Amino acid sequence: MTKADLVEAVLRADGGLTKKEAAELVDEVFSTLKGTLAQGKQVKITGFGTFVTRDKKERMGRNPQTGAPMLIAPRRVVTFKTSEILKKHVNAAT
Repeated sequence: MTKADLVEAVLRADGGLTKKEAAELVDEVFSTLKGTLAQGKQVKITGFGTFVTRDKKERMGRNPQTGAPMLIAPRRVVTFKTSEILKKHVNAAT
């Protein structure tokens, strides 16, 4: 599913919105999620899952093309843990 597909789904779910309003709504949700994660806070969506940022330390790795050792810089990553409800829903669909 792409962002455009998500806008279309929002548009179909609420017939009172225009396509532009639906796109603005989706953009605002994503903007809020990004801003919250950038502040280092977690985003918990009940029945869906939790987005959390983690700080990774500097470490040694290797260049996959040459095999030469290289230093991987410290960085912040976003992880996602699914809720039990989402796990059950996904597994029931298979």
